[in-house]
Amino acid sequence: MLVIGREIGEIIAIDDNIKVQVLEVDGNTVRFGISAPRDIQVHRAEVYHRIVALRGKPEDA
Repeated sequence: MLVIGREIGEIIAIDDNIKVQVLEVDGNTVRFGISAPRDIQVHRAEVYHRIVALRGKPEDA
């Protein structure tokens, strides 16, 4: 796991076409904005795990 410190407004780039921006920090809560192509699905981990469970496929995240 890569751990990166970022401040509000700063961006993390994943490959050429996925960007994660820190929008807000409020106590223990951090809000992110994620820019990705429409064909890339972006889910919170708990939502992704439910989707995988419904599909009956092994998880890889």
